Amino acid sequence: MNRVTINEQVAVTQLGFKKNLSAYPRRMEFQGKVYDFIDSGLSCLIRMGDRASEIITISDGSSLYRLRSDNHGGNWTLLSIAS
Repeated sequence: MNRVTINEQVAVTQLGFKKNLSAYPRRMEFQGKVYDFIDSGLSCLIRMGDRASEIITISDGSSLYRLRSDNHGGNWTLLSIAS
């Protein structure tokens, strides 16, 4: 599996909600291309002092995307793509 490190901010244009009402990305735009995700993926919460971030690994059916949310209102960073 090839992994490419990106580490750039992306636009998440659609959110989904899990049963516990936590949000996850359903669609994102990156470099002029739209990516639609097929499920809620795997997530973990990382805390550093009083700051918290959520890391989500999610798939579009062919590749895995690792995104980080700042948990402060919609800033998402695409960390990597693995295909």
